[in-house]
Amino acid sequence: MSVPLLQVNDLKKHFPVNKGLFGKKTEFVYAVDGVSFEIARGETLSLVGESGCGKSTVGRAILRLFDVTSGQVILDGQRIDDAAPATMRQMRRRVQVVFQDPFSSLNPRMRVRDILAEPIRNFGLAKSAIDLETRVTALMDTVRLPREALNRRPHEFSGGQRQRIGIARALAAEPELIVCDEAVSALDVSVKAQIVNLLQDLQREFGLALLFISHDLAIVEHMTHRVAVMYLGKIVEVAPRRQIFAAPRHPYTKALLSAVPLPEPGAQRNPIILGGDVPSPINPPKGCRFHTRCPYVFDRCRTEEPQLRSADGEQWVACHLDELPEG
Repeated sequence: MSVPLLQVNDLKKHFPVNKGLFGKKTEFVYAVDGVSFEIARGETLSLVGESGCGKSTVGRAILRLFDVTSGQVILDGQRIDDAAPATMRQMRRRVQVVFQDPFSSLNPRMRVRDILAEPIRNFGLAKSAIDLETRVTALMDTVRLPREALNRRPHEFSGGQRQRIGIARALAAEPELIVCDEAVSALDVSVKAQIVNLLQDLQREFGLALLFISHDLAIVEHMTHRVAVMYLGKIVEVAPRRQIFAAPRHPYTKALLSAVPLPEPGAQRNPIILGGDVPSPINPPKGCRFHTRCPYVFDRCRTEEPQLRSADGEQWVACHLDELPEG
């Protein structure tokens, strides 16, 4: 059996918050609190959930944009969560990111030519100036932008074009995995479809693995292989795309999917309305974190934390399934 490209084991990231007089009392935001999953080569795993559930924090922890509190991040069999700077440099070539805002993630003072050339120079991928120019122009062709735009700056492009530049910059390092952190959420609907189709084409062409972080389940259903659903810092369900959209098992997943708009005018929806608000990640509920809003709450839900376990081999659910009614 082949080793997954990326393994995340019991990942935790707690942010300290100082309170009280002179900040003497310290509390923690439990942004990510024990997340585990795997991504195979060439696979897309979508990480979904409400705003504030911790999905973007997971992506940034994998990229080592900050140190993790505990847990392991393993890239191709090698731990990178505590790696030395020399090891991290090679990891950063293999794992790239496309951020949510296509404007603030690009340097407004740099021309597109320099933006794309920077990662090529940093990782020593070009053998000569001619090779560098060839690579840069090829990247523009790959993301379907005109070559004459290389001398323009980011403010001269539309949002969708800027995101194409962001994708080209990620591709410049020749990565194996790209973290797409809400990469299409800031774009118009028609542009979203173009960027999603582009990502799928690039995945087939280069064999890329994608961690697609999103709250747009319609986009997720179109492009992913597997889905991991997060709630309040934890993964509550992981399953292949067809299985999770056709037969979700966790009550939160069911509620989330019931809120997806239907494309047919006049079509009837039966949304599941959850009571209450999402609890604070500073003081999450004991036991199952979803029990304060769950329609099937039992006594043990308030005291025992459910473990992510297999429901049928491919579908993994963190719920007290033995007490959960079928359907």
